[in-house]
Amino acid sequence: MSPAVAVLLLLAGLSEAAGRLLPLLARRTGASRPGAWSPGTSRPGAVLLLVTGAVVEGSVFALWPLTASALAGLTQPAPPPATTTMTWTPALAAPLLLAAVLAFPLLGPLLHLLLFAAVGASLVAPLAALTDLGWWTAAGCVAVAGVGLGLAVEAVRRLVAWISREVPA
Repeated sequence: MSPAVAVLLLLAGLSEAAGRLLPLLARRTGASRPGAWSPGTSRPGAVLLLVTGAVVEGSVFALWPLTASALAGLTQPAPPPATTTMTWTPALAAPLLLAAVLAFPLLGPLLHLLLFAAVGASLVAPLAALTDLGWWTAAGCVAVAGVGLGLAVEAVRRLVAWISREVPA
């Protein structure tokens, strides 16, 4: 993966993490108004959560084409050649960053879902060409990979939230 792609994926992850973290910070009790700091608000803790979330989301984005390639390899009757692993290119990652910024989760989940579906659709043609699968089969692999990774991340988020509620402060 080139440095440019890594930066694009990290920025997309940062946008995703910020969109998930900002509503939580806005709902915190003890916050007098947005942007105001109070002793109960931990800015270093929020920054750490933001950076951690950016790395996690960027990693999930990086795994999306790899997981789709692996699923495509499972659907083929013959073992695929060793060169059938699809990775992000700057041309593929730039729309992902644009979608992450435009679909900042505060704007609404439907727009968010539509833009990521469009980014997923842009991954289908390269995967179909790389693996000699039909367009619909490649689309299914990209969709299953995206949904599977999204569900895995959501499960981890819920587990962390549940654990953090159980641990006394």
